[in-house]
Amino acid sequence: MKHFVYVLKSQIHWRFYVGMTTNVDKRVGEHNRGYTKSTKAYRPWVLFFFEEYETREEARKREIYLKSGIGKEKNKEFWSRSSAG
Repeated sequence: MKHFVYVLKSQIHWRFYVGMTTNVDKRVGEHNRGYTKSTKAYRPWVLFFFEEYETREEARKREIYLKSGIGKEKNKEFWSRSSAG
């Protein structure tokens, strides 16, 4: 089973959310329907990017990095340089 690490960007706030799942589309939908307490107030969300991993352990390591201070700064830096920002 493939595992994915994903980053969401709130469409109305300067917020990012990092998570891990086996089904990215389903999980983004759950966030946008308000099923996750920590993201409910910042809806709607758009998928910023996702990465695929062979094992849960690899995905979890990446998720932890992206949730760290350095990972958060890299996401914000990338977003501000992108044409979507």
